[in-house]
Amino acid sequence: MLALGGLLACFAGYRLFRFVLGMYGLIVGAMVTTSWMGASSTWTLVLAAAVGGLLGALLMIAAYFVGVGLIGAGLAALAVNLGWRAIGGEPPTLVLVIACVLGALGALSVVRYVVIAGTAIAGAWTLIVGVVALMGDRNALRAASAGDVWVFYPLDPIPDRWWYTVIWVALSVAGMVIQHLTTSKGAGRKKRPPKAAAA
Repeated sequence: MLALGGLLACFAGYRLFRFVLGMYGLIVGAMVTTSWMGASSTWTLVLAAAVGGLLGALLMIAAYFVGVGLIGAGLAALAVNLGWRAIGGEPPTLVLVIACVLGALGALSVVRYVVIAGTAIAGAWTLIVGVVALMGDRNALRAASAGDVWVFYPLDPIPDRWWYTVIWVALSVAGMVIQHLTTSKGAGRKKRPPKAAAA
């Protein structure tokens, strides 16, 4: 499911934005409710994941513009973290908060481009996690089932797996290009044959 959802988000996120919002709302809602439940019986965790996932999906679909703002905030936080890592250390909380607010406001002014970038980046990472887990990688399977940090925070990958980041960037760029080409105003329109010149 992660691999399929990531593939759709990465390469068709703008066209399926409400679906993608619902899918990520489902994932985040299930993750939050199961982490609050702590260790419990399997059926309790399944029920909590289902209820939390449905609530998360409904909230994200209903809050379309909030979703766009959250994507902008997330992209801004990602950019600040990447920039700060180049310098060394973690960015201060105040800097992150200001960047997230500015990112959210900026996202609302350029909705289309933010949706394309956000869905391509998030979809590429989800696709990687899903494919690696399907291939039977024990670290990925354990991380995906235990809520390990590298699944939700790709800047902290599994040690000695730097190539995940390279693949992530390449897939993200490919997803952005494909989404831009397939959703541009002229995409899909057939060119009309030129009119015959008057005799």
